[in-house]
Amino acid sequence: MNELLDVAWLKLMALVQYIAQGIDFLLAPLNPMGPAVMILAVAVATVSAAKFLSKIHKTKRYVELKKEFNYWLDLRKEALNVKDKDQGKAIAKNIDQARLNTAYYDYFFEGLLGSLLTKYLPVFLMLAYVNETFKAENLEKNFGQAYIFIFINFNGEEILIGAVFWYVISILLVFFAWFFSEFLYRWYIKK
Repeated sequence: MNELLDVAWLKLMALVQYIAQGIDFLLAPLNPMGPAVMILAVAVATVSAAKFLSKIHKTKRYVELKKEFNYWLDLRKEALNVKDKDQGKAIAKNIDQARLNTAYYDYFFEGLLGSLLTKYLPVFLMLAYVNETFKAENLEKNFGQAYIFIFINFNGEEILIGAVFWYVISILLVFFAWFFSEFLYRWYIKK
């Protein structure tokens, strides 16, 4: 059994190395622009992949739980709209205790697991790639400096920005730009 697991682990490691070499090949044309642009390109590709995966990945259970949650939520709203407010509150409380809370938690956790798979996993996988590919030794060897950016603060001290920090900032910038572009699209085009 241990031999089988060792073989599976070695094949998985080889697959990861092939994927990393493929990403290196795709990023090679951006090499003259520097590591900041390369990391920004990785962030754009990661956010695009995460958005694409989250759009296409909806499990059957998630869809069913959403329908069930919406059904019980609508039923609760109807109960609150009856003429006798005390009776409506009592019915709504019974609906909450009987079904709505369970439906909500099931729906919430199914959505959380789906978003972990489609949004956060690609971000963290590419974070591992950036951490390994753009570590200080590799930056020094390939670009002549062991950092991405350098800033000088008010005291004259140098603040070095590394690859992982720049990747996190890039991810946040790309998510914000994506959100802002969707907002503008909805505001101006779909109006």
